[in-house]
Amino acid sequence: MKRLFIIGASILQLPAIKKAKELGYYTAVADYNPAAVGIPYADEYYNASTIDEQAITDAARRFRPDGIMTLATDMPMRALARACAELSLPAISYETAVRATDKGEMIKAFEAHNVAHPWFVIVKDASQFEKARAEAAFPCVVKPTDNSGSRGVAVARSLDELQSAYEYARSVSRGGAVIIEEYLRGPEFSVEVMVVRGEAHVLQITDKLTTGEPHFVEMGHSQPGGGSAQDREAIKDLAVRAVKAVGIHTGPAHVEMILTEAGPKMVELGARMGGDCITTHLVPLSTGIDMVKATIDCACGNEPDITPKFTKGAAIRYFDTARGVISSISGTEEALAVPGVKEISFVKHAGERTDGIYSSSDRIGFVVAQSDTAPDAVRACERALSLIKIEISGENR
Repeated sequence: MKRLFIIGASILQLPAIKKAKELGYYTAVADYNPAAVGIPYADEYYNASTIDEQAITDAARRFRPDGIMTLATDMPMRALARACAELSLPAISYETAVRATDKGEMIKAFEAHNVAHPWFVIVKDASQFEKARAEAAFPCVVKPTDNSGSRGVAVARSLDELQSAYEYARSVSRGGAVIIEEYLRGPEFSVEVMVVRGEAHVLQITDKLTTGEPHFVEMGHSQPGGGSAQDREAIKDLAVRAVKAVGIHTGPAHVEMILTEAGPKMVELGARMGGDCITTHLVPLSTGIDMVKATIDCACGNEPDITPKFTKGAAIRYFDTARGVISSISGTEEALAVPGVKEISFVKHAGERTDGIYSSSDRIGFVVAQSDTAPDAVRACERALSLIKIEISGENR
């Protein structure tokens, strides 16, 4: 029996754990949280932080897997790359893992390979910030170099706002470094990619809906996206060149960009499957490609099936909630009856607090739908959202 080691056992990893068991793999998971939701679905559990490179490597060595993977989260990629290197398993290199998880190293790779990107300044200490302040152009985006899920991201339109945005980004930067970059204007897209034997294959383009400034939290996605045929080709080309610039030669990639008046420019990418149900739900619903299985196959050195089976529309929309305590949630059964609705999920329930939407972790749930076209799938999601009533006490936006 083939053995698969999955880094992480949170709800983000649950689709991979379930798929591995469905495929007949003997599966182990590693997570610092002994109560993580995915642990009961796996065969073995190792108590190790997903970002502790030594602990993950030691656990993998004890488990002796045929492959190692993680799903939809960036920071375990360094531990994954190190463990795979020591066990001679298929994976990206450690250097690529660093470039894919450090926004400063990533954008320097884009610049070195002539991949369109915003202007940027990397700030590592107070003296560098003072220099950046003196040369700042507004508006600009400020974010930590080593976090994800929109944590620490803010827009600055003045020197005062730049100061507060810097302090906000630095407060959630693991290493203390912050990147200040051009505020790109235009629609945002992600590109879902699978790299097989060094060749990057674009599986789908995703239209994004965000809260906009100041935090740009993603509140919805739909497929297929990308606008006109000319725009789609430009988006695909930039995604492939960005993947090559960072050095991803095997496995999935999730590439984010903005289509500006001057053409698409990179935001960032991950050397892993996209989160927000984009690759676990929307790609299969819009193309028939099982991207989780394809990622498992790549991790274990097998040939993945990435041939599209059909073309449909798929979408996800998140609930936008106010501050306060959730009193009740009703209307779910009626919403599930909306034609095309495939799933409704909540991560917070009655009695729990919601603090508004400042990062991806603040969202309390979502609706996923499939239809003949992306706009129809979006309408199905919105209809379902309208039928669900979330009562908040102490409401305060």
